Amino acid sequence: MDHETRRTFIAGVGALAVFPRLAAAAQPREGHARHAIPPMPQRVDGDGPGFKPLFDGRTLSGWRGDPQYWRVEDGAIVGQVTPDTLLRSNTFLIWSGGKPEDFELKLDYRITLGGNSGINYRSVVVKDEITPANRFALSGLQFDIDGRNLFTAMVYEERGRSFIARRGQFTRTTTPPSQVIGTIGEPGSLKTIRPDWNEAHIIAKGPALYHLLNGQLMAAAIDEAKGRRRNGELGMQVHVGPPMKVEYRNIRLKLL
Repeated sequence: MDHETRRTFIAGVGALAVFPRLAAAAQPREGHARHAIPPMPQRVDGDGPGFKPLFDGRTLSGWRGDPQYWRVEDGAIVGQVTPDTLLRSNTFLIWSGGKPEDFELKLDYRITLGGNSGINYRSVVVKDEITPANRFALSGLQFDIDGRNLFTAMVYEERGRSFIARRGQFTRTTTPPSQVIGTIGEPGSLKTIRPDWNEAHIIAKGPALYHLLNGQLMAAAIDEAKGRRRNGELGMQVHVGPPMKVEYRNIRLKLL
């Protein structure tokens, strides 16, 4: 890892000193200088001060999206695609409360086998050429949620650069494609996905992006690409494909 990469990484993790538990979860990739990588968040218990709820558990107040795909049921936001409502392009439920820049986001999710969803952040609403009536298309960073659990928790960019950091990778991006500069955890430690509810945790601080699942760091990236978005919309996705259902609850945001 060169000096500039290390300097940027340290700047990104500096804000994480407030966490009660930290662990060295990343290792330098072979061929890079074996400097000690600063501790990264591996297990975080509780919310601490500063988190606020984004969902009241009863209504979609404060959110906007296509009502044929989104509803509230049993204290959770439900996104569902049925045989009668199959999508030609992805659509989102978008939070109307602001465009966060540096933040932590925590929520619980549950998804059907074979379903496809994601949590978008630092995103922008874009025109949908495939489905012009879709006013809720987003382009931007995403915490991927995959019912088959092949891609869950990777750093992805919807309608953009696609794969930024796959599960188990620590990457740096200046121009596509991303450069893998480290690894995260052991293969067994990344299999923390539960068949029922899981907790997603996103930390975005400057160029540093961290995706945690059930307290385990799964993917991390230093995004220094020219023109990258520094703030933007938050939203949850229902994806093109077969019928599916995804549920979200306990959605909390903390600005950093």
